[in-house]
Amino acid sequence: MNETLRNTGLFAIIAALIVFTGFTQSWNAALLIISMGLISSIMALGVNLQWGFAGLFNVGIMGFVALGGLAAVLIGMPPTLGGWSAGGWGVTAALLMGAVTIFATALVAKRMRKGWLRMVTITAILVAGFMLFRAVLDPAVEAIEALNPAQTGYLGGLGLPVILAWPVGGLLAAGAAWIIGKTALGLRSDYLAIATLGIAEIIIAVLKNEDWLARGVKNVIGIPRPVPYEIDLQNDPGFVERAASLGFDPVEASTLWVKVLYVALFAGVLLILLWLSQRALHSPWGRMLRAIRDNETAAEAMGKDVTARHLQVFILGSAICGIAGAMMTTLDGQLTPGSYQPLRFTFLIWVMVIVGGSGNNLGAVLGGFLMWYLWVMVEPMGLWLMNLVTMGMTDGYWLKDHLIESAAHMRLMTMGAVLLLVLRFSPRGLIPEK
Repeated sequence: MNETLRNTGLFAIIAALIVFTGFTQSWNAALLIISMGLISSIMALGVNLQWGFAGLFNVGIMGFVALGGLAAVLIGMPPTLGGWSAGGWGVTAALLMGAVTIFATALVAKRMRKGWLRMVTITAILVAGFMLFRAVLDPAVEAIEALNPAQTGYLGGLGLPVILAWPVGGLLAAGAAWIIGKTALGLRSDYLAIATLGIAEIIIAVLKNEDWLARGVKNVIGIPRPVPYEIDLQNDPGFVERAASLGFDPVEASTLWVKVLYVALFAGVLLILLWLSQRALHSPWGRMLRAIRDNETAAEAMGKDVTARHLQVFILGSAICGIAGAMMTTLDGQLTPGSYQPLRFTFLIWVMVIVGGSGNNLGAVLGGFLMWYLWVMVEPMGLWLMNLVTMGMTDGYWLKDHLIESAAHMRLMTMGAVLLLVLRFSPRGLIPEK
């Protein structure tokens, strides 16, 4: 079969499944699947850039996505009244002291000769810096968290248009990736995976416990939208009239229109990133990355700076995940640090890349849509199947109850089954790398 025709057919199958969901369930559900499919595809593009282009095994995707979500709070939410005067400047001073301590430690380690004197000096700098850091930070944090803790209790954001949080989320993730890359990219792939997973857990722990930053596990709700609110559309006579002329109820029309606007915004971001990724893939830089991925020793022998190229692609892929994280938090309208789990934000994204086709950008997009559709739809489909299978059994029978309760596990079983089938019959993915 012609490759273009085959790829078009695969995307057409995904489109048909979503349309089928719209007809059998609701178009609101179908549009929500498209929105999250677009965001998932962007995450898969970022991971594909790291793994498919350069062979970097990043298992810390969750942390970069969470930093993107934090950006939506820091940019979109209004500042807490009195937050900065109560302790914001104290927190800023403490963070600057911490940065100065780290810089002074690195400077001493570089300038002084090895020996007991250098060790004592570094220890003294670290202990004094830490004590000074805590002495300034703790009172400032207590003052911030005491400000109306039931509703705020944190510094808030800048009150800017939330769509600006998307590139800022990419910048936050890129900054974290630079720090991680400078310390961990020299490790072997298995150790790099452990390091990135551990750092991602540290990021989530900070978000959960530092209430002054984003309310911790109390969550931030009511993040502003880049699209209108449904209630505003329903109170707009012009919108109500247009909806009635098309035969729609104003409530249903408003929810559909909001989701259509989100889909348009997310699709625009995906198309831009996909175009840039394709340009990078076919550029000399992309060919060099694939050469490094296939044989680092030969690439180094040709004069290529392998570590620098790895750092570049690690930062770029993480930035894309950060952008997707900010988009997802904007869609949800809330930041919930407790919801960031490795299964959802690391394992599932890796499955998308592997199933779609590692090293192929179109494959990453296909995998993003396919695996998200299955992630959402398999559990209700499993419940329907179990009800059908147990239709002839009496209510309260142990086997019927067990099978119906097992429907909740259909999601994980399906993910594993799809991954195994693809690895068996199409080891390079549904759309393999050329």
